[in-house]
Amino acid sequence: MFVLVQMLSYVVSSMTEGGVFNFQSGAIISVGVFILIVIATAVLPNDPVEKH
Repeated sequence: MFVLVQMLSYVVSSMTEGGVFNFQSGAIISVGVFILIVIATAVLPNDPVEKH
């Protein structure tokens, strides 16, 4: 996931005019995305749904 966020950061920075790739900002964003995914998996139930 870290590499995917870094690649996304690189592509977005290269598509913006005058954009410069910054590894540190990509790393910070990837940590934030990781924390959000961990929280989402902890909050969402993993129980099977009963048929109604």
